[in-house]
Amino acid sequence: MKMKKVHPCGSYNWEVIRMGADIKIKCQGCNRIVMLSRSEFEKRMVKVIE
Repeated sequence: MKMKKVHPCGSYNWEVIRMGADIKIKCQGCNRIVMLSRSEFEKRMVKVIE
């Protein structure tokens, strides 16, 4: 998926690892894992890329 802001490594693309009350995503550029609340995730997501 694509997020609004760029990650410090320079990548916009993320992969969803786990969904629930919190969402765990992994950066496709540097493989860093980040957890966001569902509401925060919905605000930051732009579109889904398959």
